[in-house]
Amino acid sequence: MTIAQLFQFFLSISILVVLHELGHFLPAKWFKTRVEKFYLFFDPWFSLFKIKFRGTEYGIGWLPLGGYVKIAGMVDESMDKEQLSKPAEPWEFRSKPAWQRLIIMLGGVTVNFFLAWVIYSSLSFFYGEKFHDNTKFENGISVSQEGKKMGLRTGDKILKIDGKSAERFETSVVNMLFADEVTVLREGKEVTFPINEHGVADVLKANEAKAYFSQRFPTLIDSITPTGGARASNLLKGDQIVAIDGVPTPFFDQVTEILTTKKDKEVTISVLRNAQTIETTAKVDKDGKLGFSTDLKPLINALEQTSVTKSYGFLEAIPRGFERTIDVLVMQIKQFKIVFNTTTQGYKKVSGPIGIIKQMPETINWEFFWSFTAMFSVWLAFLNLIPIPGLDGGHVVFTLWEIITGKPVPQKVLENAQMIGVLFLLGLMVLIFGNDIFKWITGKF
Repeated sequence: MTIAQLFQFFLSISILVVLHELGHFLPAKWFKTRVEKFYLFFDPWFSLFKIKFRGTEYGIGWLPLGGYVKIAGMVDESMDKEQLSKPAEPWEFRSKPAWQRLIIMLGGVTVNFFLAWVIYSSLSFFYGEKFHDNTKFENGISVSQEGKKMGLRTGDKILKIDGKSAERFETSVVNMLFADEVTVLREGKEVTFPINEHGVADVLKANEAKAYFSQRFPTLIDSITPTGGARASNLLKGDQIVAIDGVPTPFFDQVTEILTTKKDKEVTISVLRNAQTIETTAKVDKDGKLGFSTDLKPLINALEQTSVTKSYGFLEAIPRGFERTIDVLVMQIKQFKIVFNTTTQGYKKVSGPIGIIKQMPETINWEFFWSFTAMFSVWLAFLNLIPIPGLDGGHVVFTLWEIITGKPVPQKVLENAQMIGVLFLLGLMVLIFGNDIFKWITGKF
């Protein structure tokens, strides 16, 4: 991990935590509810910095796992039973009408959602959106063995994912893992098929979630390895393989596919050299390799031909920002389909702070930084709405129950539920951190 990675991660988290807690703080103040503490990060035993102003202690804790506002008279992670055992005061959270308490509790996730909307709108306006257009993949896609198990075939042209147009290669690679079905153009016909979960599991196990399908490109030899059939043949750097044993192979995926069927055999290779076709023979090894590395320039050139940059005016960027926010939210909800699925075992790929930091760019990239911040803001909004005691969603459920039934949830029930929720969340944190540390030590990141 570099200093730049750490800086970008903690700056992003700090912005999100402060604004999320501000979402609780401002309506609490508006409804004349006393806020005792406002903290960035947690402060068990001591804080790095604190100052008191107008009855509220503002500070920075030493444990960078989030932040909090302590609202008087509220059952929260502080479990201040002494205060709760006394009669409710007019300035306490518990003495306020249910609708006011609901607004206070929804303030954080509301800020997170609108923050993501503002950031995505700004990114669309100032940077535009760069992506590779699936419709421009004239020769279709190249698919790995794991991708084929999902149901894809080499040569397919991706049209729709779950019935929605799949224009962008970058988002299609991710969305397809969470999808129920995909529509492709295959041999001139539209074909819709369900995604095979066992294929998704293999993609995740192979750590190739970003490479199970890609643009097709010709095979251009970059260098010859010291050992292997290519060294003993007449193959040279710059040769383009166009056929094997008389079978045309205009694309790299076709070369690798044929060679896997020719293990330990001698093959005739046709190459294009200086605008002329030349034939030579070479021995394929037991792994289906000839012993050369591939020049990636044809792949880069092919990707450049499909690259698109969309620009947005100010009025266009606002609805586009909202659309991007909803797309990210939907994608995050769909992630649970593979995270908690015993077939795909996506839970094994869940990363905590260490894993996230290692994904940050090693040099400061503001476009990436704000895109990550927007994505994580949506993620925080979604997570906090999960109805688990200890999260905003748990408080919301209890408050809605009171509004619907006209009866408040007993104080003892709230306290016990909060305790269970906090213990559950702490256990989850330990599990995620432990998994991160294990991956770091074993070099599996």
